[in-house]
Amino acid sequence: MTIAWWQILLLTLYAGYQILDELQINSSAGSAVFAGLISGLVMGDLKTGLYIGGMMQLTILGVGTFGGASRIDANSGTILATAFAVSVGMDPKQAMAAIAVPVAALMIQTDILGRFANTYFAHKIDKDVENFEYKKIERHFLMGAISWSLSRMLPVFLALAFGGGLVSKVVGYLNGDLKWLGDGLSVAGAVLPAVGFAILLRYLPVKKHFAYLILGFVITALMTTLFGNIQLLGTSVAGLDKTLVANFNSMPMLAIALIGLALAYISYKRSDADAPKAPQQPQVNNNSEGEIEDDEL
Repeated sequence: MTIAWWQILLLTLYAGYQILDELQINSSAGSAVFAGLISGLVMGDLKTGLYIGGMMQLTILGVGTFGGASRIDANSGTILATAFAVSVGMDPKQAMAAIAVPVAALMIQTDILGRFANTYFAHKIDKDVENFEYKKIERHFLMGAISWSLSRMLPVFLALAFGGGLVSKVVGYLNGDLKWLGDGLSVAGAVLPAVGFAILLRYLPVKKHFAYLILGFVITALMTTLFGNIQLLGTSVAGLDKTLVANFNSMPMLAIALIGLALAYISYKRSDADAPKAPQQPQVNNNSEGEIEDDEL
């Protein structure tokens, strides 16, 4: 399967939009999961897109930007990994390790170029503010947004338009002469989400709330076992009775989320109750009625 021109166009346009959404719009359309959703829909394989996007989202759980620091572009990596995985029939785990993560790391360089170009327009806006030229402020602001978009659109377009043949050859080698390397990349791709969790736990106050960590792990395990057995029971009963139309859900994440929300609320109320209260200021009576002034004595 080759990548059609309209698929390249849509994925390129989304690559330019996702960075603007991440910086300004903040509608969650600039996340790795959403990138997998859009890429999967465009390529006609939603399952592969969500799988790669979810894996990349877990990988960067504990990664953030501070100040002017650049981080790996998981969204662009997800777009390219999904497109090539679907087009050349690549294993999603292998695509994540061989394409998504390396591309996301390389995109740091284009992120820096985007920041440099945007700095130029930022200085232009400073002068426009001093001169009260509001139309120029809007114009230079939009030009800065274009530089951000191009920092993602150009690499994604070039990779999709001219990288298909190279990726096909690489996949052929990974599944042929270098099968041992392909299997290793698949294992590495499956382990990467655990790295994201490790980074996240490194920055969370785990020692302070270690009891909640144990509790969350145990509840997750119990809920997964409980709902999994319920689904297995429902499947078995449905096999015996064809009139059974009940749906047995095996996804306990909603129950786990509600339990976590309740525990977080309890912890918040407890910390709010233990917080020292600010001393109350004595009330000042501004009403001068009934008071005796010095000149009246």
